[in-house]
Amino acid sequence: MLGIFLYILGTGAKVSQCRERFQRSGSTISQYFAIVLEKVSRMATDLIALKDPFFSSIPEQIRNDSRYMPHFKDCIGAIDGTHIAAILPPNEQIPYIGTNSTKNVMAVCDFNMCFTFVMAGWERSAHGTRIFLDAIRDPKYKFSHPPNG
Repeated sequence: MLGIFLYILGTGAKVSQCRERFQRSGSTISQYFAIVLEKVSRMATDLIALKDPFFSSIPEQIRNDSRYMPHFKDCIGAIDGTHIAAILPPNEQIPYIGTNSTKNVMAVCDFNMCFTFVMAGWERSAHGTRIFLDAIRDPKYKFSHPPNG
């Protein structure tokens, strides 16, 4: 399972290529990928974290650049999203109809370009605000909130 997962991530291979290489059916390839992705996603809440969860200092990139300071002194990172192609089992396809079966991924980076939060799995049609609000409201995601003020 891990080999299939890493092969797809490392090469961008399609399921048809994996079927040939690993001698498994397309549904087995998709199931294995989904299982490992779910495990990695669970680990991510513990492994992907802020170095300074209290945001005690202004990032050097802002503090030392007059273009950004003082306008972005309270900025703690950047959020962006992307869509990742997915092959879904028939019982999960309804929310994805008309969206080319892609999953929405939201990622947060600090000023050193290190991921501080990643959330994957929403359907493509989900708006970024909806995904963000789910991430900050649900404690299971362990989204880092800045201190009051």
